Amino acid sequence: MKKVLMLLAAILLAGLLVACGSDDEGSGDGDSGSSKPDKLVMGFVPSQDAETIATTVEPLADELGEILGIEVEARTMTNYNGLVEAMGAEQVHIGFIPAFGYVIANQEYDIEVILKSIRHGSSTYKAQYLVQADSDIESLEDLEGKRWAYADATSTSGFLFPANQLMQKFDIESPDALTTEFFGETVQVGGHDTAAIAVYEGDADVATTFDDVRENLEEEYPDIKDKLRVLEYTDEIPNDTISVIPELDDELVQEIKDAFMSFNDDEKMIGIMNDVYTWDAIDTAEHSEYDVVAETYERFGDSVSLD
Repeated sequence: MKKVLMLLAAILLAGLLVACGSDDEGSGDGDSGSSKPDKLVMGFVPSQDAETIATTVEPLADELGEILGIEVEARTMTNYNGLVEAMGAEQVHIGFIPAFGYVIANQEYDIEVILKSIRHGSSTYKAQYLVQADSDIESLEDLEGKRWAYADATSTSGFLFPANQLMQKFDIESPDALTTEFFGETVQVGGHDTAAIAVYEGDADVATTFDDVRENLEEEYPDIKDKLRVLEYTDEIPNDTISVIPELDDELVQEIKDAFMSFNDDEKMIGIMNDVYTWDAIDTAEHSEYDVVAETYERFGDSVSLD
């Protein structure tokens, strides 16, 4: 009888130890397995100097944390691939991701869009083709054989939408055919502003950028709107997103949405959003709004990625 009692006691003790271990694993800073973490990590990709954006977003994280009653850490990633992969690994819970990055994140990791940016009163924007004001390029047809400067092949407005438009218009089968057969030469320059400057300085015939990148360059290049004109625009592109990982508790996700939406009535917070990504306001978003981006991405297949 004594042996039986000792065995039962050992089993109960083991059960208690397992339960305690499970509680420890479920707490902490939001690692995998926690649907309502003790700390939320919010990921950004620099639109400016990394140290500058890291400092700029700290008050945003602090305010969000105060509203939610949870510690919020703002983490600056080196690129969108790193942000998406970190969300897929549950190391980042909330991500500020543009349309193209969101589509990939959703397809690979079921990342969910919850909010979108509003700029100039609109939830969409267009890409533009910039040429020199005195250029003889008067139509998209005139771009054949010319030198094209764009940010990089992962940019929604800098490459994907303009490339898709040209491929459809001129019945071009692949992005490779567009860049090697339609254009005389193409160059990836790393940024929208750099692409515009390439045309401004005569190093390229056309640049594709978001609308209107020239406004960001007027301080350094006061005559840029006189020297560069818009040749054409693409179709509307959905604005960038605030997206979350699917593992988060539904109630917490709703609280996150409500917290961000409250920033619309907070001049300081919406000012920070504007400083970081030029957001004028925040609105709710649905996945279906990004179908047009998903369709564009499907046409490009494996020829582009977030790397």
